[in-house]
Amino acid sequence: MEPTVKPAYNFSMRPLFHPSIDDITVEGILHALSDPVRVAIFAEIAGSGCSQNCSNFLNISEKAIPKSTLSQHFKALREAGLIRGVRQGVEMQNTSRCQEVDKRFPGLIAAIVNAHKIQSAGKCQAGNGAARKSGGRGAKSK
Repeated sequence: MEPTVKPAYNFSMRPLFHPSIDDITVEGILHALSDPVRVAIFAEIAGSGCSQNCSNFLNISEKAIPKSTLSQHFKALREAGLIRGVRQGVEMQNTSRCQEVDKRFPGLIAAIVNAHKIQSAGKCQAGNGAARKSGGRGAKSK
């Protein structure tokens, strides 16, 4: 009798959890988008119109985000019903569920994404103004 060889790795992974549209709540959406990194990730996915690889978001904030942290952000967005993740080989492709969520809560996602754009634009303008103001510092006065 020949010995049975077991593969070193189990390639079957747990299926990803995606809540049904009826299980999505406003509280869950707001909680998932309460983190600045997650709202930036979601706004990018929602605005792209196509699937996005998780690795595209490693540098979405000022600091590089570790892959393990990024995975937790995607999990929070997925479990809130905001995105759908599909494994393609070793990559995870993410698409927004905006149309589905908009049928349940009309206008909610558009309002949140628009508010995020306004807030982000304000931060950019404030950052540019601060850089200009500090540019004069250090100059000797007469």
